[in-house]
Amino acid sequence: MDKSLVRPRSLVREAAALRAGVPALAVHVDRLCARIEQVDPLIHAFVPEPGRADRLQAEVRALAADRPDPAQAPPLYGVAVGVKDVVHVDGLPTHGGSVLPPGVLAGPQATVVDRLRAAGALVAGKTVTAEFAGGAPGRTRNPHRPEHTPGGSSSGSAAAVAAGLVPLAIGTQTIGSVVRPAAYCGVVGFRPTFGRIPTAGVIPNAPSFDTVGLFTADLAGVALAAPLLCDDWDHGAGDGAGGGPWADEAPVLGVPVGPYLDRAGPEARRAFDRQLALLAARGLTVRRLDLLPDFDELERQARTVNRFETAASHADWFARFGELYRPETAAAIRHGRTVDPADRAAALRARTAFRERLAEQRHRAGVDLLLAPSATGPAPLGLGGTGSAVMSLPWSHAGLPALSLPAGVTAAGLPLGLQVVGEAGADERLLALAVVLERVLDGA
Repeated sequence: MDKSLVRPRSLVREAAALRAGVPALAVHVDRLCARIEQVDPLIHAFVPEPGRADRLQAEVRALAADRPDPAQAPPLYGVAVGVKDVVHVDGLPTHGGSVLPPGVLAGPQATVVDRLRAAGALVAGKTVTAEFAGGAPGRTRNPHRPEHTPGGSSSGSAAAVAAGLVPLAIGTQTIGSVVRPAAYCGVVGFRPTFGRIPTAGVIPNAPSFDTVGLFTADLAGVALAAPLLCDDWDHGAGDGAGGGPWADEAPVLGVPVGPYLDRAGPEARRAFDRQLALLAARGLTVRRLDLLPDFDELERQARTVNRFETAASHADWFARFGELYRPETAAAIRHGRTVDPADRAAALRARTAFRERLAEQRHRAGVDLLLAPSATGPAPLGLGGTGSAVMSLPWSHAGLPALSLPAGVTAAGLPLGLQVVGEAGADERLLALAVVLERVLDGA
């Protein structure tokens, strides 16, 4: 590993420093662009942008004129953010990781970007995505081991945070596209409850799954950013960094044993067993639950809905530009065209029943958080794929909020992640309780 490629930055510390005027915004942008110019040719986290430095300097001049006193500025004043290239940003083209004409994909700025800019953030640039947030990987390399995938589809966003190019990046998750790359790149990934961050202005993949998420170096960074981006955040619930009504609560942890957990590979299972033993040794209750005995059928239902919706989302573009799509994306769309609408409707009904059953089982067992490996193992060798999303599938299918916390590295120096799953709509509680787990993992 080239250690110069892995240098994640604290969002909390950087935001506080910029609000204190240290460094001045113009100097901050110079340093930002120098880091991107130095590192990004090695990992390709960002979509190339001629004139990036000039654009950002113009933005900071406008920001400084609007907020002459940084101490009175909004929370993300001057913070540089990477935005996945399926999310529309005024002034930057959207390619969606494809070679379709950008004008075809154009649209109004995404709500999440409106909220970032209202909070004082600067858009450092578009981050590389797998084509249309699907399975055809982009150019991004893993900063820990550039010959390994960074995961996907939010590959550039995860890698940009891991490499310290930006302290905050926006991604999207349909099945596993935030949690998995966060684990592979050794950063924190947060997928809120489905719909908690509006998807307006985001190119759709499968709209009943698509969720806007974010990447930071640590949980405190998520706790700073999430209330600014999510709808109806309960600020009385604390800051997600150890405060609020759950500050002294030791969460009861549930482990979904059975065919789902059996999908994790040997390295992931060994690491997960060590993590569970460590948490139990620190006095936390761990309960093993048979939550997913029909996991194969659940996987089939999720794929049915996903493929049908992907085909519907791309019906017009694919009809006009199908020859420009990459084989993996084209195959998914063609598969989706074969799905009977009645099968999709049945799968959606089954999903509703699964959500209700899962919530009832968790409540009956007295479980606060569900734990699982974030991925089936460390980042695979090679850049021809993005790894398996299967460890995120049931929670994305149910629309539940989930985190990936860094949880050690393999003997080869590749990161591993612990997936922490909360209850629908209880994102605030998930972040607050996860602090307990982060402290244990950090102290290991």
